[in-house]
Amino acid sequence: MNKTSPIGIFDSGYGGLTVYQEIAEALPDYDFIYLGDNARTPYGTRSFEVIYQYTEEAVKFLFEQGCQLIIIACNTASAEALRNIQQKFLPTYDPNRRVLGVIRPSVEAVGSVTKSKVVGVLGTEGTVRSESYILEINKLFPEIEVIQQACPMWVPLVENHELDNDGAEFFIKREIDALFAQNSLIDTVILGCTHYPHLIKLIKKHLPQHVTLLVQGAIVADSLVDYLQRHGDINQLCTKDRKRQFFTTENSDNFGKKASLFLRKKVEAETVTI
Repeated sequence: MNKTSPIGIFDSGYGGLTVYQEIAEALPDYDFIYLGDNARTPYGTRSFEVIYQYTEEAVKFLFEQGCQLIIIACNTASAEALRNIQQKFLPTYDPNRRVLGVIRPSVEAVGSVTKSKVVGVLGTEGTVRSESYILEINKLFPEIEVIQQACPMWVPLVENHELDNDGAEFFIKREIDALFAQNSLIDTVILGCTHYPHLIKLIKKHLPQHVTLLVQGAIVADSLVDYLQRHGDINQLCTKDRKRQFFTTENSDNFGKKASLFLRKKVEAETVTI
């Protein structure tokens, strides 16, 4: 095992920074590596086979950096690839390492929030196609009805930093209206993509006031803290020297500038091939 064993956080682009930020604040002493596969974003419109290939490549890269624990901070990859990563890839690569996703923690939070028992999910085409939220919620809360709406333009708005223009508002309002047109009894909405918190102001503007919005960053961070408390063997392997590294498959200067805007602190990144 490498001397340094950071927690790996992977996303198709910048969206996972919303999860990284919450986790790093909850676990400030831990070491972290963030990998953004910006050269191949978005994942949401790609086939299952391609999403799995990209996710496996990212996981291998982070393992090679010494990570014993990886958080897939991407709903599409969590929905389409996580199960096979856990059940087929890890047992042959290294059964002692762990890869976790962002869907299960969000699902676990739903039961204590919804009163109408009708929950909405806003996600990428890949996440919606997988029906992972429907399946996971039905396992834990079979009485809850799940309504989904794909938002194909939302990730490009974030990736291109087009957050404050009329076009962004048009697409956000359109998809929210389409969600509630399916069922007006929705009282809880899951932001099923880690990019979407970057659009939070406009999303809240167009959501009905009585609706509770579940944002994944804080939920995933709380879940990870609990996981480490319950799994002392994994926790012991995670080094705690407050080190932070950022990798991207795209231009490192561009990533650093955009990530700095999102995190409100200077970010220096390194370009890698995975």
